[in-house]
Amino acid sequence: MCRSNHKSEIRNQKSTALTLTLSQRERGFTLVELLVVITIIGILIALLLPAVQAAREAARRLQCCNNLKQLSLACLNHEEIHGFYPSGGWGCSWTGDPDRGPGRRQPGGWVYSILPYLEQQALYDIGTDGDPGEPFSQIQRNGAVQRDQVPLTMLVCPTRRAAILYPRPRWRNGQIWYYNAASYGTADLAGGGGLDYAANSGGNWWWCTGPRSIAEAESPSFDWSQCGALTSTGVIYSHSEITMADIIDGTSNTFLLGEKYLNPDSYYTGLDHADDAAAFEGHAHDVDRGTSRQDVPLPPLPDTPGSMVLYNFGSAHAIGLHMSLCDGSVQFINYSIDPLVFSCLGDRKDGMVIDGKKF
Repeated sequence: MCRSNHKSEIRNQKSTALTLTLSQRERGFTLVELLVVITIIGILIALLLPAVQAAREAARRLQCCNNLKQLSLACLNHEEIHGFYPSGGWGCSWTGDPDRGPGRRQPGGWVYSILPYLEQQALYDIGTDGDPGEPFSQIQRNGAVQRDQVPLTMLVCPTRRAAILYPRPRWRNGQIWYYNAASYGTADLAGGGGLDYAANSGGNWWWCTGPRSIAEAESPSFDWSQCGALTSTGVIYSHSEITMADIIDGTSNTFLLGEKYLNPDSYYTGLDHADDAAAFEGHAHDVDRGTSRQDVPLPPLPDTPGSMVLYNFGSAHAIGLHMSLCDGSVQFINYSIDPLVFSCLGDRKDGMVIDGKKF
């Protein structure tokens, strides 16, 4: 009888424990417990998010550096084959002409001139008709329209924006000579590819529209000094043909290319006056920048909302920008660099030899 009662008591205890366990499981989390869990998750996300963002920016910076490296090597290939760095073209009223070859005869800018060395020979050749003179044929004009609407990944910084078409309000129907837009308004233009890199024009330069015709450009009487072609101290500018021997301060001490400053408010609108034309146009602040202006240094600047700056190098990166030297190397330059030092690195012949690889 005692054994029976004892067994019954054990069964009752087990049943009670099981009931309590089931009751606890049915009860779930309290509000306090839930808030604690949410708080812990929030803290973990807050700790991890900056690390994830930093890793992504590091990857974007690496891609940006690689873009500039490829562009610089293309410039060096151009120099090796032709004996001079790519020319800056004639002015912002002009785009590339595949029938006019390299150097001072080429109205298009440096980006157009290095296309063959970026494995873009087919893009360079679009619009060729075998005639380097005037008048401009429909083949040339249609080719210019088609070419300028091809975005290239290597021309844009991934931190800033993607390689897609952007509005180009100043784009004059893709003609080789843009001013005659009124006589050629049949193309439905989607815009142009972005360009986040600029050539180094050094000091004593300014943008220009260039000559009004090929005949004027080839005339000995045309004054190229109006575009700063006779006074610019950089490497690529209007009507330039700079050789390595012209870089008196040394190729490892002189800037070749770099990231250009843009107003973040206008990344996607084309309303920034230095970002409102296609990538292949001739010398202008859309494709060329400087390190000084009227002997005043132009320091590199971070992209700043509400501020449109036309002549400085700069970037969308937080602490600095990438600049390449004339030997093809790429350096990351902090915004805090001394403006005078930055200016000297942009001048190919000022005698102020500064090692560009220390910044």
